Amino acid sequence: MSIPPKLWFQWQRLKKVFSSSWGGQESAPSSTVRMCPHCRALIDRDAKVCPLCGEATGPVRARGGGSTPGRIMGVIPIPTTASSVFVVANLALYAISWYMTQNTEATQLYGAPPMGGISGQVLLRLGAKAPYILAGQWWRLVTAMFLHSGLLHIGMNMWCLVDLGPEVESLFCTTKFTVLYLVTGVAGFVLSLWWSPFGTSVGASGAIMGLIGILIGASFHHGHLGKQYRSQLWKWVIYIAIFGIFFNVDNAAHFGGLTTGLALGYLVPEGEPATRPSENLWNALAVLSVLVIAASFVMMALQLG
Repeated sequence: MSIPPKLWFQWQRLKKVFSSSWGGQESAPSSTVRMCPHCRALIDRDAKVCPLCGEATGPVRARGGGSTPGRIMGVIPIPTTASSVFVVANLALYAISWYMTQNTEATQLYGAPPMGGISGQVLLRLGAKAPYILAGQWWRLVTAMFLHSGLLHIGMNMWCLVDLGPEVESLFCTTKFTVLYLVTGVAGFVLSLWWSPFGTSVGASGAIMGLIGILIGASFHHGHLGKQYRSQLWKWVIYIAIFGIFFNVDNAAHFGGLTTGLALGYLVPEGEPATRPSENLWNALAVLSVLVIAASFVMMALQLG
C-alpha cells in the first residue's frame, strides 16, 4: 500500500531534522527529491510539472556549494528565511552597541571592556530588560532579545540559533517560526522580570531555549523516533543548565523560554497551515509579531534622544 504524499513528506522532513541535529548525513532520496510548492508532495528534483497536482514546479534553487546539502562547508547549517533575519538583527544590534561602547568609554577616559564587552549603560539605553519595564517600557521585553553583553555571549547564542532555527522553521513553517520565536523570547523575560524585578539582563538565549522546548514538545507526536530525538535535546538543556550554575546568566529567562516552548511545540500543529482560515491566522500573527518587534525598536530609538 502506497503512503499518502503528505504523510511521506512529513516523515522525510522529520528524518531530515533528526539527521541534521545528530550531525549525520541525509539519506540519498533527500538529495534527489524536492517538495512541490503547491501541494507539498515529494516529487523528482528535476520535475518541471508536479505529477500529483499538475502545477508547474519552477526552477530548482541551489543553496551553497558545500558537499553537504543545506550546510556551509558541510558543517554549519544554512539559516532559512526568518532564522537569517533574526541572526542579522542580533549581529547588527551588537555592532551598534559595540560602537556606542567605544564612544562612551573613550569619552569617559576608561578602557573598553575586554573580549568585545558592551557597556552596561549602553545596554540599558538600547533596551535591556530592566525595572523600567514596570514603569511602562514594555518594549524592553522584545529589544532585550536582540542585545548581547560580549563576543562570547553573542557567539554562543548565534551558533545555537543558526543550528536550531532552521530545524524549527523546517518542521513548522516560516510564519509559525516567527511567532514562536518572539513568544518564547518574551515569555522568558516575563518570568525573569517576575523572578528578579530589579535585575537587568539581555540575550537571545530565552528564545533559543524556547526553540529547544518546541522541538521537545513536537517530538512527543513521533513515537519511538521522537523519544530518541528528545533524549538528545534534553542533553542540550542539561548542558545549558550546568553552564548557568557557574556563570552569571539569566536562568529564569531560560526556564521561561523552555517551558513556553514545550507547551507550544506540543500544541501547535507541525507543517504549513492545513486550511485557508488557519493560514490567514498564522499570516496575521506573523505580521503582528514583525510589527511588535519594529515598534519596540522604534520606541527604543525615540528614548535614545
